[in-house]
Amino acid sequence: MKVVILCGGKGTRLREETEFIPKPLVEIGNKPILWHIMKIYASQGYKDFVLALGYKGELIKHYFKNYQWMSHDFSMNLKHPDELTIHKKDMLDWNITFVDTGKKTLTAGRLKRVAPHIDGDRFMLTYGDGLADINIKKLLAFHEQKKKLATITGLHPISKYGVLKVDGGLVSEFKEKPILDDVINGGFMVFEKAIFDRIDVKQDAMLVDKTLPDLAKEENLAIYHHEGYWHSMDTYKDYEDLNEAYSEEHIPWRTW
Repeated sequence: MKVVILCGGKGTRLREETEFIPKPLVEIGNKPILWHIMKIYASQGYKDFVLALGYKGELIKHYFKNYQWMSHDFSMNLKHPDELTIHKKDMLDWNITFVDTGKKTLTAGRLKRVAPHIDGDRFMLTYGDGLADINIKKLLAFHEQKKKLATITGLHPISKYGVLKVDGGLVSEFKEKPILDDVINGGFMVFEKAIFDRIDVKQDAMLVDKTLPDLAKEENLAIYHHEGYWHSMDTYKDYEDLNEAYSEEHIPWRTW
């Protein structure tokens, strides 16, 4: 089953890191956040990826084209510089299709433009900036059970601010960044291939502005609740938080 990852945005709220590289290549630990997302899927058996590229997409191509020798020790003979001996046994066996979907295309348009590369009746989709310890097989099983055109992963976000409880003009309680009752779309979605018939590429829009709301009105959009770890990288503070959470011994989104 194909896994489509939206990799085209500029990441303007993370300009400290994205002025020269695309957001999916911003590193968490010693690997791009895109690598971590792909590792979540690949560790659970889903290794066939379609990357919807946009802003500085050529750098994502270069990263994976040069991945093996950039990531591992190797030997070479200068007479035959293209013949490398990689000194590592954990070589990745991911299949990756790189699709240029336009520098300014919005998410629905990007999805529409990868349609020719989806060869099954169903595929998965996520954003290039969110990490979670999600069980992909359970997500798929839930989608199959609901028999809807699409399933999104819902979760309770953590407030970026402390929350006060006020009683009679006095503060009675202070909660530092509590988990909110609201539910947001955390990515990690599943779609039937028929979704492409619902997207008009001439009316470029965000998935969350038209396609998903239309499905919700039709009661054709299911939501899988994830209660575990999730964190997106929207701002520089998110970038710092993710790198602080990361260590070789403990990666909170690790599913491998």
